[in-house]
Amino acid sequence: MVSAWQGNNTDVVICSYDDHFLVIATQIGAMGTILQARKEEGMAIHPTFNVSVIFGKRDEPMLVSCARQLIEHISNSGSSRPLMLSLGLKDHSVETLKGIVSAVIGNRLW
Repeated sequence: MVSAWQGNNTDVVICSYDDHFLVIATQIGAMGTILQARKEEGMAIHPTFNVSVIFGKRDEPMLVSCARQLIEHISNSGSSRPLMLSLGLKDHSVETLKGIVSAVIGNRLW
C-alpha cells in the first residue's frame, strides 16, 4: 500500500510467515533501520516486550516506540509471533510513525 505523511510517499508492505511478521515502511526505496520486537514469555502477570535494533539508527527512540506499539497490538490480538520491522524514513516525526502504526493495524495479517 502507498500512503503519504508529511508530504512523503510511503510504501508499506506487510508479510506473514510461519514464525514472524515482517513490516517494511519506506520513503527512500530501501530497507532502512531494521528492528526486531517480541513478547517475552514468562510467569509475569503483565507481559513484557523486547525491542532491539538489528541494523541502522540506534539513537532514534521513536523507531523503537513504533515497533513496541506494533508488537503490543500483535500480542493483544492473540499472536505470539515476533515482528521484524524495517523503517526507511526521511521523516521520523510522531505523525509519520503514528500513520504507519495505524496503516499496519488497519491492514493487519494477524
